[in-house]
Amino acid sequence: MARSLKKGPYVYPKLLKKIAALKVGDKTIIKTWARSSAISPEMVSFTFGVHNGKEHVPVFVTEDMVGHKLGEFSPTRKFVRHGGKIQKEMEAKKAQGAKK
Repeated sequence: MARSLKKGPYVYPKLLKKIAALKVGDKTIIKTWARSSAISPEMVSFTFGVHNGKEHVPVFVTEDMVGHKLGEFSPTRKFVRHGGKIQKEMEAKKAQGAKK
């Protein structure tokens, strides 16, 4: 369910303090665990290290991202692949075909 419009977007207050302390275009990574924080226009052109449960994933904020959440750009699950023996055989054939 979406947040009420009268409340406005939720932006973690400590993130705004950290942004205010930096200059625009500064390349330092701002580490954060606040995945639920919305991206505001003040955050554009900064790099955030968004925690995914294991590590901080660097996310460079652009104008397209305004209004989204920080957690959307730091996936928490790693997709390995589907399949078993059949999938391995298909990949082996594909690799042999690429070598020729």
